[in-house]
Amino acid sequence: MNLEELLADPSAPPVRIAVTGANGGYARTLLSQLRAIDAIEVAALCDLDTDRVRDLWAEIGHTEGLVAVGQGAPGATVLTDDLDRLLDVSFDVLVEATGNPARGYAAARAALDAGRHVVMVSKEVDSVAAADLLGAAERAGVGYTLAGGDQPANLIALVSAVRLLGLDVVAVGKSSEYDLVYDPRTGVLTQLDEHVDAPGLAGLLELGADTADTLDRRDAAVAALHRSATADYCEMAVVAANAGFRPDAERLRYPVARPAELADIYAPCEDGGILDGTGRIDVFSALRLPGEASFAGGVFAVVRTTDPVTWATIAQKGHVVSRNGKYACLYLPYHYMGVETPLTILALARAGLSTGYRRMRGDVVLAGRARGPIPAGTTLAMGGHHHDVEGVDPVLVRRSEVGDDVAPLYLASFATTVGSLAPGALLRLGDLTGIDPALAAAARAGA
Repeated sequence: MNLEELLADPSAPPVRIAVTGANGGYARTLLSQLRAIDAIEVAALCDLDTDRVRDLWAEIGHTEGLVAVGQGAPGATVLTDDLDRLLDVSFDVLVEATGNPARGYAAARAALDAGRHVVMVSKEVDSVAAADLLGAAERAGVGYTLAGGDQPANLIALVSAVRLLGLDVVAVGKSSEYDLVYDPRTGVLTQLDEHVDAPGLAGLLELGADTADTLDRRDAAVAALHRSATADYCEMAVVAANAGFRPDAERLRYPVARPAELADIYAPCEDGGILDGTGRIDVFSALRLPGEASFAGGVFAVVRTTDPVTWATIAQKGHVVSRNGKYACLYLPYHYMGVETPLTILALARAGLSTGYRRMRGDVVLAGRARGPIPAGTTLAMGGHHHDVEGVDPVLVRRSEVGDDVAPLYLASFATTVGSLAPGALLRLGDLTGIDPALAAAARAGA
């Protein structure tokens, strides 16, 4: 598809956007890329740390200053720390990137109700309130979409293409944020800035005849590294609920895998893979050697092959096909964050196109289980790079199996426990007080 032909219209006025969470890392990748795109104008920036936003604005090359709401010349970019003032600014699309469940929901819902499109970066918000926001967008005659450039939108886009081609999807997912880079010369395994000795991996670089056994041995060899992240669970929950997938278990598997092995690994158990069924979603830890290309947190879909001759030809081209020829893996080894997001903005504003489905197709919920005993009166603080909820392990559950009173993890964040919770207890709405009422109402819309 020629996106330039579809979306570039020199005669059309620029699309005006507002960005909430403007001081965040994702917002910076978007704002810096917009310097090269005349079709989009930044109408307003909103963040609690306005001083840092001013610094960022200058760092990415802007010489013109930011102005307060109601001040400055027409077309000047407004800076505010007040979400309530944002709608006083004229803009077409809100890019919500606060990462804060309650604040992000409030900003998105207000924008939709005011007839503005919303591009959602904050997966935390979508994991709780997607159904509500989709409904609000439909009623207002505007669009709500996930931000292209982050894994949920990129994976749903891949899934939609694969489904439209008539391919039977067995499993979908992404790689974890950071690769496992193994140096056979030294026996050292690196994950970002962590380095551990893992001499046992030397004999496990190839997938053996027994896939599950190889994966178990790899898992043991890398046990010194923490490889899971709440953000991964959130992203997969968003995709599962929107596109209609489910995990194999509450906890993601994180097999240590090389990209060429994915079609063998994500196959049903009866065909030598690890899956208990089809239509599954998961995250893997990408294993590579120094100098090999990264999977870069990219996304994949494993499908059943059809005509043997067709797929043998495809395999000869170097594509990933399982050893038994029954499965193939289609993948996009990238996610460029805000560098890609302008395409989503233009597609939504100019063509009414969304990255996701307009109706939720699944009932998977990002929930939480107590990691240990949680005393009554504990505030479930959320923080850190991956927005972990303190003392709580993320899990993916089906609402149809655990009940409508399950508490979405990011609805529970910042709430306080009413009573004590035993280790392993699934957080439920009745266990919590201090939940944001608007976000709670939005969560009920998806139940």
